[in-house]
Amino acid sequence: MAAADGGAPDARQLRTILIAVSIALMAVIASVSGLNVAQTHMAIEFGASQNTILWIINIYTLALAALLLPLGAIGDRLGRKPMLIAGLGVFGVAGVAAGLAPTAEVMLAGRAASGVGAAMIMPITLAVITSTFPEEERGRAIGVWTGVAGGGGILGMFLSALLVDVADWRWLFVLPVVLIIVALAMTLKSVPNSRERSAHSFDTVGALVSTVAVVGLIFVLQEGPERGWTAPATLISFAGGLIAAIGFVAWELHRRDASMLDVRLFRERGLAGGSITLLVVFGVQAGIAVVLFPFFQAVLGWSGLLSTLALMPMAVMMMMASGLAPKLAVRIGSRSTMATGIALAAVGLALIALFVSADGGYLTILPGMLAMGIGMGLSMTPSTEAITGSLPREKQGVASALNDVTREFGTALGVALLGALLSAGYRSAIDDRLQGIPQGAADTAREGIANAVEVAGSTGSHAQDLVHAAKQSFADGWQQAMWVGVAVMGVLFVYIALRGPKHSAPVADDDAEATEAVTAR
Repeated sequence: MAAADGGAPDARQLRTILIAVSIALMAVIASVSGLNVAQTHMAIEFGASQNTILWIINIYTLALAALLLPLGAIGDRLGRKPMLIAGLGVFGVAGVAAGLAPTAEVMLAGRAASGVGAAMIMPITLAVITSTFPEEERGRAIGVWTGVAGGGGILGMFLSALLVDVADWRWLFVLPVVLIIVALAMTLKSVPNSRERSAHSFDTVGALVSTVAVVGLIFVLQEGPERGWTAPATLISFAGGLIAAIGFVAWELHRRDASMLDVRLFRERGLAGGSITLLVVFGVQAGIAVVLFPFFQAVLGWSGLLSTLALMPMAVMMMMASGLAPKLAVRIGSRSTMATGIALAAVGLALIALFVSADGGYLTILPGMLAMGIGMGLSMTPSTEAITGSLPREKQGVASALNDVTREFGTALGVALLGALLSAGYRSAIDDRLQGIPQGAADTAREGIANAVEVAGSTGSHAQDLVHAAKQSFADGWQQAMWVGVAVMGVLFVYIALRGPKHSAPVADDDAEATEAVTAR
């Protein structure tokens, strides 16, 4: 049974609550990718290796993903407002420590602590919405939350690139800390508390095993491309994560009604369909972002700031479509809205695959980016609603955490797989274009487009030919990766069309009040 402090909030307070949790979420999302634009600066200042710099970036995501489920469940029991306040405090202090870090080791610790704070914040922001907003307004609020979650990362990258260009890389930590301070003040004043009262003890074993499973599997996806997929550390991590995941499912089935996450619910269309859609959509989005940056910088020769600005049309379309999705779902149903979004995203991928050109530049990919942004926005909001709607209101911290874990897994999976497909396609395409290039330079060029551009200057009269070959090969490799993405989205479309969430009729005002009354009991 869930307990809430105080009466039902009015419309003004609901707006304030939505703004507060959106600002907190923006701080968390912006910190995921913000440091990517400062890799070179950190390496020089700390005298750190590339591996250390990657760990500084990845440890945040690893800690965030690993602790989402346990901390979401703890927030349900102890109270969502206290958990949100504590998370904001941890995140803010850790952000200040990282921003002032004198060494790479201190920076690593600060980023890890920020990930812990983010894991306390992220599931609670959505749980506050689902447990506070009345049924008829919940969809719109989730649409705003989804738009921030989807587009916030790109906006964060743009602001980060701007700060690095006009100030110093350490200013990257100022924006999240300022957002946290604002969110903390608004949370203390306006966000009501709600919590679960359960007759069962906390599922400590499930929490620990889920953490091991997520750490193992995310580590594989993050480190596999760097260390090699058959490296001992990668294989050990995969085996450990897989065994822990199987153990988690077995344990949760054993606990049944006392489990942290009732895995039996995955037999329901809403939870399964929503989770799979978010996994794929966020995977494609993350993979596209990884591909776009080298296209903008190495192929088109743009700066980091201009490259990030070029992503903004897709982010804007995504955020707008996320706000439109709840209204469309009321008219045509969640399943149809999700299927429409998936189809549009697939069309966007196909447009990029058909028209991307090193010579044609940005305009050859802009239509595909816009279609993808709209499609992802339309599919993400009903998917999130399907997940949160599949678990009872007293388990909304867990439901929200599951939603977030799915996003993080999708992101890591998309970066690993699409990155690998692009690299393989690039190497295959450039092999036929290296005739006459000196052997050493040709071997370097095969490693990637950035390597090819860098080594071209040492090839004398072949420099222009090598750069042109690398750019064309990158476009060819990207096309291959996009067609794989189209195929994946096509399979997802068929699955959602057949097994997606059932159509839910619009809830009339009287029915909504009756539903709230039943829920309150």
